[in-house]
Amino acid sequence: MTHTTGHERHRTGLDTHAADTHMAGLDALMPVPLDLDGLDGYRVGPPQRAGALTMVPVWGPSRPGIVPPRSGLKLRRVVGYGQVELHNGAPEGVAIVPLHIGYIQDAAQNHALCSSALVAAGQTRRFDDACCVQAGQGGYLEGRDQWFFVLPVELRGKATRLRGRRDYAKLWPDISELNRAYGLPSRGHLEQILTRKRATLTQFRSRLELMPGQLGALFFVRDRFAGLELAPDPGYFAEMWMALVCFAYGVAAWQAEPQPAEAEPYEVTSLAGLRAELARDREAWVERVASWLPVPDGEARMVEEERYLDLRLSTVTAGRLAGQVVTEHDRLVYASVFAEH
Repeated sequence: MTHTTGHERHRTGLDTHAADTHMAGLDALMPVPLDLDGLDGYRVGPPQRAGALTMVPVWGPSRPGIVPPRSGLKLRRVVGYGQVELHNGAPEGVAIVPLHIGYIQDAAQNHALCSSALVAAGQTRRFDDACCVQAGQGGYLEGRDQWFFVLPVELRGKATRLRGRRDYAKLWPDISELNRAYGLPSRGHLEQILTRKRATLTQFRSRLELMPGQLGALFFVRDRFAGLELAPDPGYFAEMWMALVCFAYGVAAWQAEPQPAEAEPYEVTSLAGLRAELARDREAWVERVASWLPVPDGEARMVEEERYLDLRLSTVTAGRLAGQVVTEHDRLVYASVFAEH
């Protein structure tokens, strides 16, 4: 008689190597009806779960020539509070600045951007509406620890609504509230979460597997949709992986971490029986995750913010969903759409 524990059941049932078919086309699951051509070229795979965080990998058509955020896009300097400069150092190719990217750095206060952007090759672009996410002078990291993050999903809706507003302290009240909710000192210091809890948060990077060729993901916290992230190509998404899994969605998942629960084991008498039980468990889990996708509760709107050649950066809203997308000839190139808190 073969026994498989509940923990093993979920781990095995979500093993992406064990599944030969994908859940569905992304066009059937898209949480925001963007009315774009070519979404049927995207497909999603079996979900993976790490505690309260569920990730559904996405594959699709690549758009080559977009400069990735870590190896090509650099923080040149912090001009002043709420003012930062980013530089696209690539010899060719436009950089898509990831939505709500922020930088932990040495000798200057940490900032995050309220919007995505398009930066041409060799261009240095100044952003005057950045959010300072460190209220005060203390708490700097050493230069060897510099890295970038994406704002936690709990802050992303507010940050999007604050784009264009020149006020470096505009996110401090929301950061303070988030810290207080998580049992931390009520201050506008996001590094209380991002750096002091970094060892815990970075566990999501290893507990969830970035799949070969993956260029996007659907994220869920507990049983609720948290966000959709699509990159131009797998290389771009790989450079975003840690920032998204550990910080954009890992913070909420860390707080929602469920208590370990015992599950009844399978009771089968053969390997074939075990495989059948695992297949049924996997199918049921896929259907359950698909049921968590939201039904838009408001009219979807796309407002163009800027353009570069044939690339269009637009802000998307649909009920309690918001975010930004980059399109080219009405085909999706980049997307960061999240559930507002």
